[in-house]
Amino acid sequence: MEPQVQHSVTDSVATVVIAHPAKRNAMTAAMWRALPPLLDMLAADPAVRALVLTGEGGTFCAGADISTLRGSPREAQGLAVRAEEALAAFPKPTLAAIRGHCVGGGAQLAAACDLRFAAEGALFGVTPAKLGIVYPASSTRRLVSLVGPATAKYLLFSGELIGAERALRTGLVDEVLPDGGLDARVGDFTRILASRSQLTQSAAKEFADGRTDRDAHWAEQARAGKDTAEGVAAFLERRQPEFTWTVS
Repeated sequence: MEPQVQHSVTDSVATVVIAHPAKRNAMTAAMWRALPPLLDMLAADPAVRALVLTGEGGTFCAGADISTLRGSPREAQGLAVRAEEALAAFPKPTLAAIRGHCVGGGAQLAAACDLRFAAEGALFGVTPAKLGIVYPASSTRRLVSLVGPATAKYLLFSGELIGAERALRTGLVDEVLPDGGLDARVGDFTRILASRSQLTQSAAKEFADGRTDRDAHWAEQARAGKDTAEGVAAFLERRQPEFTWTVS
């Protein structure tokens, strides 16, 4: 199978699959380039209310295909950063579902998601020190915001892999699931995400990511929209709300 980034949409949840099993789902230059326009398309689709990023088979992503670094490492790193930033900017909730190795560029992509759920045997590593590569400033800051400076330095200085339980303790992942339980939990949780108010989620995502210039915008969206009235009415009537605000 040719290396590719696949996608599907089911029950309002888009699933994006990193598919390069011959090299443990390492990202080629073409795969890095394919991700931002795919994310733009899914962001614009009103049927999509949440996104899951995962890997084909038993591995999330082993990083960049090292053969792509032989030509221009700077260009290859630029492609990875653009893909990471496109994922971080996705306006709806994103969740990385992680099995096996989540290393290098794979960890970069996972960190750019809003949430990370991992299977028990997952392994995580940030490995530029093994290749003499300067990790991008934006990626370093994102990692520090997740795990704090001490753990970020441990990962970046050593390039060593850590297991899922340590990743959970440090904040690199949000949940660790038993073998065989990851898909069911991701399915259940993304159905919850898809049922909630996109207005709440979109505003919370911007605020949590540190944006400080949109308070008035979101206050106006809340006043003009119908989600608050619907949520209160549904609660009082003991029924599921039907939220209508969508990302424009």
